[in-house]
Amino acid sequence: MAKPLVECVPNFSEGKDKVIIDSITAAMLTVDDVKLLDVDMGSDFHRTVVTIVGPPEQVLESVIRGTGVALDLIDMSAHQGEHARMGAVDVVPFIPVQSVSMEECVKLAERYGQSVADKYGLSVYLYANAAKDSSRVKLPDIRRGEYEGLQDKLSDPNWLPDYGPTEFNSLFGVTATGARPILIAYNVNLDTNDKVITNKIAGKLRTSGILKKDDSGNKILCSDGKPERILGRFEALQGAGWMYDENTAQVSMNLLDYSKTGLHDVTDAIRELASESGHNTTAGELVGLVPLSAIIDAGLHYNGGDGPEDVLISAAIEGLQLDKLGEFIVEKRIIEFAAGV
Repeated sequence: MAKPLVECVPNFSEGKDKVIIDSITAAMLTVDDVKLLDVDMGSDFHRTVVTIVGPPEQVLESVIRGTGVALDLIDMSAHQGEHARMGAVDVVPFIPVQSVSMEECVKLAERYGQSVADKYGLSVYLYANAAKDSSRVKLPDIRRGEYEGLQDKLSDPNWLPDYGPTEFNSLFGVTATGARPILIAYNVNLDTNDKVITNKIAGKLRTSGILKKDDSGNKILCSDGKPERILGRFEALQGAGWMYDENTAQVSMNLLDYSKTGLHDVTDAIRELASESGHNTTAGELVGLVPLSAIIDAGLHYNGGDGPEDVLISAAIEGLQLDKLGEFIVEKRIIEFAAGV
């Protein structure tokens, strides 16, 4: 049987000071058998996404150590960034990769929350598969109000943390931890600088769809007072229009379950909708790493059927245009290859 492997993707609210991020990752790598797969620093977002993989116990200890260093070096009271955030260590998801169940990752999240609460006095919410309350399943629901709204939120009995202090800590903020399937962050660029076009495409594709409006452009409300929505085409997809640079608009997406909504599914749909306004896709962009099976699924689609693994990988790279913004190095971008399994 293959050895158990867990991926963890902690997000730290620091995207400008490489010395701080290097200190955090150095602490994480003091644990044996933990491999650092990716460090994605975003200056505008003022946020860094770190990806590690390894045996469950070692990954847990690694992220606990990284959390301690982050809390020492990041001051949330001075933090500003474009990305929604609520804490120095903003979110810590545990993800089953190989020979590990979702239930085991839930236990890791619970142990992480209890440990950092006890060790560092950090307030922690459980989310996704680890959530104890239906209102805390979705990370955006927990983040609502962001850091600036935390003091009021923590005074609400409905929003007491699952672990740690109930008092607002201006330096730390709060952290969310949980267990979830592998999430693929994937963007598709178009030959336009008009974000309105990519916003409309994203709205037609994402699960939540778009708001239903009347002829005057006003929102149509349900009997419970909530806005009615026209649901999107795909299941388990988040998406929005974004700008890659000043000349290039993109459809920015999170594939929450690639077994239900694949990379090729959304890419082909974007091409279809873009063509309606006379536009074409110019590149696909993966943020972080991707599981081999997601690439193989796309390869089967673009290859027109089965074939050797290397042929399917090449077909996926070409079909998704993953090599248009730079070389796509499979040994660094595919989780199983990067982890050496």
